Amino acid sequence: MNSPVITFENVEKNFGALKVLKGISGNIHRGEVIAIIGTSGCGKSTLLRCFNRLETINTGNLTVNGIDLSHPKLHRNILRQLRTKVGMVFQQFNLFPHLTVLQNLTLAQQQVLGKTPSESTQLAKQYLDKVGLFDKSESYPEQLSGGQKQRVAIARSLCMNPQIMLFDEPTSALDPELVGEVLQVMQQLATEGMTMVVVTHEMQFAREVASRVFFMDSGIILEQGSPQQVIQNPKHERLRNFMSRLKM
Repeated sequence: MNSPVITFENVEKNFGALKVLKGISGNIHRGEVIAIIGTSGCGKSTLLRCFNRLETINTGNLTVNGIDLSHPKLHRNILRQLRTKVGMVFQQFNLFPHLTVLQNLTLAQQQVLGKTPSESTQLAKQYLDKVGLFDKSESYPEQLSGGQKQRVAIARSLCMNPQIMLFDEPTSALDPELVGEVLQVMQQLATEGMTMVVVTHEMQFAREVASRVFFMDSGIILEQGSPQQVIQNPKHERLRNFMSRLKM
């Protein structure tokens, strides 16, 4: 297998007296799709946010795409380099309401990557087409459904040409009937070989798309392995209880 693009060793993260990540270790290889599952408050979103430095680890070692994120201080240029190569899609879509869909996609390309308006527009339209929203380029976010907004957010991340995509419960704010259209886009990215780390409650996605599943519990990775191992044949009682509470 190729060398890891994300490596973390004995990573701890505290919020005041609360230990959220308790010395966890692991690695993620290029082209893998990792699904992180677990109950609310187990630390899965915090771990994900450490991968693009939205949170800073307290102790341990963390390297993402060749950049060492273990140090408490990071130069602004390094941070920019990290964030252009590591895209992130949140529960809430974080689109600018006063900009059209197209402008939402071209803004960072021009400001961060220094692309011309014509270059950025061409790429934006290409990715809108990819997520099935080419005809919505002149719409404003308020005119879109939740599923469409989330697909725009994914297209916006792809415009930055990331090497790794992080998804923090991308479907949890959506009405059930809109979940499928977002998961379909993510499934397509996985098929194309995008390295993805997905915090999710969507077990069908984890089962069908993930290369590996991490089950987190109280700040540690309690169990990890193929979807077959983790979801179909859980070893730990905590994981069995978690799975039995979900509608499979």
